Amino acid sequence: MTHNISNNSMCNTSGSAIGNANLSACPFYANETEWPLERIVSTVVPVFFGLVCLIGLMGNALVIIVVTANQQMRSTTNLLIINLAAADILFVIFCVPWTATDYIFTEWPFGDLWCKYVQYMIVVTCHASVYTLVLMSFDRFLAVVHPVTSMSLRTERNAMLAIVTAWVVIVTSAIPAALSHGVVVYPYGGRNYTACLFLSEEGYNLVAFQVSFFLSSYVLPLFLISLLYVGMLLRLWKNAPGCNPSAESRKGKRRVTRMVVVVVLVFAICWLPIQIILVLKSLKLYGNSHITVIIQIISHVLAYTNSCVNPVLYAFLSDNFRKAFRKVVWCGRPPLFEVNRHQTKATRTTGNGTSHVDLL
Repeated sequence: MTHNISNNSMCNTSGSAIGNANLSACPFYANETEWPLERIVSTVVPVFFGLVCLIGLMGNALVIIVVTANQQMRSTTNLLIINLAAADILFVIFCVPWTATDYIFTEWPFGDLWCKYVQYMIVVTCHASVYTLVLMSFDRFLAVVHPVTSMSLRTERNAMLAIVTAWVVIVTSAIPAALSHGVVVYPYGGRNYTACLFLSEEGYNLVAFQVSFFLSSYVLPLFLISLLYVGMLLRLWKNAPGCNPSAESRKGKRRVTRMVVVVVLVFAICWLPIQIILVLKSLKLYGNSHITVIIQIISHVLAYTNSCVNPVLYAFLSDNFRKAFRKVVWCGRPPLFEVNRHQTKATRTTGNGTSHVDLL
């Protein structure tokens, strides 16, 4: 079912969830003569969004292959890493290409049903990716703060149960995203155009939808992740009475601190600009000009880049993952320099247990 709305309304309310650009509906974009913005966008967007797709698919697919190909890497943390990679792959598939299409073409050519499905999957995969990060943070929190008592809780069975539960909740709660989106027909220049938009004319509240999306996909998970990491850092930096930490221990703590800062800041920085823009657009406070179009494109690319860097942040920075990656690349035989490095490290290693730092 399609709906007619005015062009002014289109320009004021375009952009819901994180996959709608809908810039072609605005007069300044469709009728630009002084500066060929449409031509620039149609050239630049495919390049940047294509790179995001390629890197995101390859990086996350490699994560899944490396973990599943190594029996020694079967753990609760790595099950969550696989789920994160799968969620990011789905996010890249269902979000990036359709956002690029929205920027490039002057209308939505895929029909009402696909419009609803794409917007639904965008919300689902975004939340699945973000809350997998929360589960990973909780898993690491248990491993660091309660290393012994949490052993019975941090099992593969419980990890799978948490993953399935999260997906069920997310898939169910995202249904309103499909119901509130659809193909809208609007007249401009003597002809009708179509766009995949939030159906404000049908009585759905765009401000409530966008603010709730901002809170559920950004504010709440960021708060939870920060809270868990603060708890971990307090535990790691708290020494036992009379204990003088070694240089290796201090180095490990600095490494974990740096990792925590990177994890939280990258997530926050990548997602903050587009989240703010979407909220401003829902409030009709985001203008339509050359600079705002450029800022919105950059913000979209930055947000989508987070799905590309997740494999680096949560997998490739792990020593165990790097070893497994080399094992896959070298068909089970580590290169000579890796063997020598491992032997050298073994001669320097002291102690008979795994530290809290190593668990991260």
